[in-house]
Amino acid sequence: MKRKLAFIACLAVTMVPAAPAFASSQEPDIEVMATGLFSPLHLAVGSGESVRVSQDFAGILTRVEPNGDTKDVYTATPGWEVAGVEIHDSSTYFLESVGASQGDPEKLEGYLKVLGPEKDVRTIASFADFERKHNPDADQHYGLEDGTSEECIAAIASLPDAPPPQYTGIVDSHPYALAIRNDTAYVADAGMNAVLKVDLESGKVSTLVVLPPRPATISKDVSEFLGVPECTGFEYAFEPVPTDVEIGPDGWLYVTSLPGGPEVPELGKRGAIFKINPWNGDTTVWADHILSPTGLAVADNGDVYVASLFGGEILKFDSRSERSQFLAVNQPADVEFRDGDVFATVDALPSEPDPSMPEAPAPKPEGRVIEVDG
Repeated sequence: MKRKLAFIACLAVTMVPAAPAFASSQEPDIEVMATGLFSPLHLAVGSGESVRVSQDFAGILTRVEPNGDTKDVYTATPGWEVAGVEIHDSSTYFLESVGASQGDPEKLEGYLKVLGPEKDVRTIASFADFERKHNPDADQHYGLEDGTSEECIAAIASLPDAPPPQYTGIVDSHPYALAIRNDTAYVADAGMNAVLKVDLESGKVSTLVVLPPRPATISKDVSEFLGVPECTGFEYAFEPVPTDVEIGPDGWLYVTSLPGGPEVPELGKRGAIFKINPWNGDTTVWADHILSPTGLAVADNGDVYVASLFGGEILKFDSRSERSQFLAVNQPADVEFRDGDVFATVDALPSEPDPSMPEAPAPKPEGRVIEVDG
């Protein structure tokens, strides 16, 4: 029941097996655009199908051309992460951060930056400063519901690495994904549990909406898995952890959300897609029961494609939120749609080192960018 999964890095401890390369009897037309990427968790597609991909854990922003040529166009300070990326008006906007979920608010840093056509980099907004001043989810309650027995509260409190049994939003910021329309950037901040608005001209940051908690009833299987039989039947409100944001053809925002806490079979598929009115912040759950949704794209006709990182598939939802499997593939992290084709990053997480071999070489970058005929 970790508070944040710390964030994507801790996803690698999942107990969900990888999917086969393809599950359909009719294989789709797939082109591999790039290979040898380290943690390619976000991508954006520009004109002419030129792609920008963030190698998050390495802190590198890479340009991928349609012919497969790659070039690193930005490298962060060692230890920093480069995350969500968007191409807008011939410039590349991206997020850069350090210190998320480490427990020290003073060490948080996070920015929206832009790489211009002349290769100049400019900082637009600071999210850590905004979080330290406002903490948008400070009044939102997480954890066990009111009326939970004292025995259950004590049992949860005794779990190693668990958040408090009942708590409100802490000071944390992890700017993770963004979408841009006109002069406004919408940023999914996985630490704040919020979707933010940024005025691209002034750099002013404001809160569009704090996502609602994701409650789950502690079943007998879950209580046995956690070792807290006293908690069977009580409800636990997990943090919503937004992972991507896109703008639909109707102008509304679509936001994927991971449930705070480990993603294991005992807890089930708890990820969701929220639909948000960008003019007033009205929010509704558009689809749920999704395993580890970490990226999405919205087609011109309203179809929504979702990368299920540990489900080993890219899902497709029609405008009525009815789902089907679009593609089975290992560890898809992000997905984009352009001119009828779907682009995705796959094999996104580096392999874990063998603890019995302390001198083992670093994991080999195996991430890929693919283009799929839609």
